Amino acid sequence: MGKYNELAKTIVDNVGGVENISGLTHCITRLRFVLKDESKGNDAVLKATDGVVTVLKAGGQYQVVIGNHVPQVFEDVVAVTGVIEDGEKPKLNAFDAFIQIISGIMLPFLGVMCAAGMIKGFNALFIFLKWYTETDGAYIIFNAIGDSIFRFLPVIVGFTAAKKFGVNQFVGLAIGLAFVYPTIQKDTMVADAATAAAAAGVDPAPLGQLFGLEGLDYYFTFFGVPVVATNYISSLIPVIIVVALAAPLERFFKKVLPDLIKNFFTPFCVMLISITAGLLVIGPIIGILSNWLAAGADYLYALQPVVFAFAVGGLWMVLVMFGLHMSLIPIVMVQFMTLGYSNLLNGMFTHSFALMTVLFALALKIKDKKARAETFPAILSSFFGITEPAIYGFALPRKTPFIFACISSAIGGATFQIVGQILSPDGIVAGYTMGGLGVFGFPSYINPTTNDASGVVAAFVGVVVGMVAGFVLTFFFYKEKDAELVIDTTSIPVHPVTQDQVVIAPVEGKIIPLSEVKDQAFAEGLLGKGVAIEPTKGEVIAPFDGEITSLFPTLHALGITSDSGLELLIHIGLDTVKLDGKYFVGHVKQGAKVKAGELLLTFDIDGIKSEGYNTQVPVIVTNTPAYTEVVPTKAIEAGRETELITALV
Repeated sequence: MGKYNELAKTIVDNVGGVENISGLTHCITRLRFVLKDESKGNDAVLKATDGVVTVLKAGGQYQVVIGNHVPQVFEDVVAVTGVIEDGEKPKLNAFDAFIQIISGIMLPFLGVMCAAGMIKGFNALFIFLKWYTETDGAYIIFNAIGDSIFRFLPVIVGFTAAKKFGVNQFVGLAIGLAFVYPTIQKDTMVADAATAAAAAGVDPAPLGQLFGLEGLDYYFTFFGVPVVATNYISSLIPVIIVVALAAPLERFFKKVLPDLIKNFFTPFCVMLISITAGLLVIGPIIGILSNWLAAGADYLYALQPVVFAFAVGGLWMVLVMFGLHMSLIPIVMVQFMTLGYSNLLNGMFTHSFALMTVLFALALKIKDKKARAETFPAILSSFFGITEPAIYGFALPRKTPFIFACISSAIGGATFQIVGQILSPDGIVAGYTMGGLGVFGFPSYINPTTNDASGVVAAFVGVVVGMVAGFVLTFFFYKEKDAELVIDTTSIPVHPVTQDQVVIAPVEGKIIPLSEVKDQAFAEGLLGKGVAIEPTKGEVIAPFDGEITSLFPTLHALGITSDSGLELLIHIGLDTVKLDGKYFVGHVKQGAKVKAGELLLTFDIDGIKSEGYNTQVPVIVTNTPAYTEVVPTKAIEAGRETELITALV
């Protein structure tokens, strides 16, 4: 177990437990669960958990946003859950299912692929700077390191796709290896045909064209069946489909073959059938469709590339929020495979830099010193291309800065496109590798064939314009009233707010300002505005009509949402989670509809104190940003009918 063991346990408990998990992976900043029943996820509890940025649901996944240290948290979650078997999958629409498949296959090696792209990009940069030439050993070694993952991408995809579809992963590797085997590549077939033709003194030509169609050349046959010449290096979709075909085949042969020969005859039959079908039918069809897809994307881009870049830049952070940016990866990979570059993501390149200066301007306006200090790690993270901490921690809860960041990103992306079109000698504005994020992405815009760096210049100009726009919009047009809000991502509203709401005191006792609570997160208002009560009676009653949206298993805290949308956290004592439910008795269950004044929990004040715990009860409006003002009472004592908090829309 690692240092995030307790956090991992809390996360697993609040996604419905191990039995509710049918899949788990992670990306750069978030855990991505596939849950059998998403309604069992305790959104409010997770959002209020220290170490969790926020919770999102998209693409058939329950996403718990953690931050840059998500790999370590992931390891501890895996340690807590053990081996997660494939369970009953939730019903998804076609698009969500597609996103889930692509995410599950690509995310495990996305970081390594970005690292390889960075190496290729920097290699191109060093050639441009004439630090060495393409014949030097340094270039050859660095190129081998950076290019290998792209050249043998089908092998890696075969492995991760096999895990996704429940196939023997070494069968997945074998499928991928078959697709990169030299003699079945179109380039090799053409070269071999040219060599044979030269030896015979004739012009090189294919044996024929399937159905007489251009682009369906074949140079040999398989028992009389033409094998269409296609390049599979760096391909993605054909291998995924072949592995998907292998899954039911493997299940079938495991079922019908005798145990004595099952271990080696199952992969024998699966590989023979699936790979043959892949090379004869699936691969050529996907190759044709890929060419059409790349041409279609290029056509849409060419219709009005500046508008296209503006739209991508403006919408990119919205796509990231919901994890939908993964849907573009197959199209981008198809472009790299067919064109050698991709022009679809020019507009998004400036988004992390625009967001960075939005946060910098925000930091200059925030009065709270701690909140200001917390912006700088998010600013640095954005510089390196990791935007979730900035989006969820600062921009999105305040709404206006997030809008400014999207506008600035769109302006920067459009500028990048315009300058690129002016400077590019061949009119192509594109990235030539799946490069690194943020500042590490610049070298990917060097054309390794022509050694042209105009794309880097255009990217730099676009970044500067986006940064200036982000800073100016935020610094001059962001209202000071908003800047005074110091709310963490847990306060992103998840219920619509329809009217003002009065909160009746849920606990009787002495009212104290939130700033006097002996817990920094509560005292500094990081979880939202509210008050605290030093209880004199160990009862918690419903402060309004509503629903119990979260109830900790330890019963030390609960979340309740009013019928009008106010989200309230009632936390009995400080650090009392460690009591593991001792001295607490629950009288309602999560999901229960309750009326104002109804008994929710009872607790033993003296017992809690005897264990050395503080009994202060913070009462927090966790969706504070949804209201124009949250006003605590000026009363000193809380009774059963005391109006503790008034939230104004």
